[in-house]
Amino acid sequence: MADVVITEFMDDAAVAELAARFDTLYDPKLVDQPERLLREVANARAVIVRNRTQVRGSLLLAAERLVAVGRLGVGLDNIDVAACTARGVGVFPATGANDVSVAEYVMVGALMLLRGAYFATAEVADGTWPRTRLMGRECFQRTLGLVGFGAIARHVARRAQAFDMTILAYDPFLSPDDPALAAHGAQLVGLEALLAASDVVSLHVPLTEATTHLINAERLATMKSTTILINAARGGVVDEAALADALRAKRLGGAMLDVFATEPLPGGGPLVGVPNLILTPHIAGVTEESNVRVSTMIAAKIAEALA
Repeated sequence: MADVVITEFMDDAAVAELAARFDTLYDPKLVDQPERLLREVANARAVIVRNRTQVRGSLLLAAERLVAVGRLGVGLDNIDVAACTARGVGVFPATGANDVSVAEYVMVGALMLLRGAYFATAEVADGTWPRTRLMGRECFQRTLGLVGFGAIARHVARRAQAFDMTILAYDPFLSPDDPALAAHGAQLVGLEALLAASDVVSLHVPLTEATTHLINAERLATMKSTTILINAARGGVVDEAALADALRAKRLGGAMLDVFATEPLPGGGPLVGVPNLILTPHIAGVTEESNVRVSTMIAAKIAEALA
């Protein structure tokens, strides 16, 4: 039985580094084989996961020899951190390794949805020429609202400065004189003020009891009908049905979601056929470059924990 079990995709070179030192099982499809997963972790000292593998309950009970959990990403809502801590199991996220990827994703979403001209390929290829209808908006001197002002949001702010955007930030854990705000050209405001004033709202908060459906029907109603909403943080922060209603009724200018309350989406839900909506499969933080950084970092942390 393997010392290290890797249940989701990881950079091959990082896997090889671990396999050179430890008996390693790498199967990116293992996350979808729950019974086999429980068998494979029975003697594992380390488990490496992304966001889909639930490191809690039955998995923790099965993994009696577990010493470390490596998270190929930063969110920990799929890991029972308290239970791991109580057992002395180290939990190691890849903090900072995919910040740039997410920040670029946010800016691409803002640019695409403000401009609104990038969904016309079929029409243009067929001879239609809808120039007037597709006359969109610039990012230049628009207002960007960042809900949460941690490391990723600060990367977004730096990129938004290049577009001469006004940057508002809401973060209950920051004081107005925090030097990070001035360093990134951001003004700290309340959540309601941010939502009302922003042309683009980007979410950067973990999923907690306090942030579940933070963006709900009531808060969507306070936003401008032209505002763009981007969620590359955690599913569940946005009430998906309320968002779909707002987009269909043209009470919101557009949205881009990379994360969902249920992943993968079950199909046939409220987000099907919604206008001005871009959906991606929890991929904002995953690029060729970030996959290498994340995987290399976690391989090193797990190797150190097992040494």
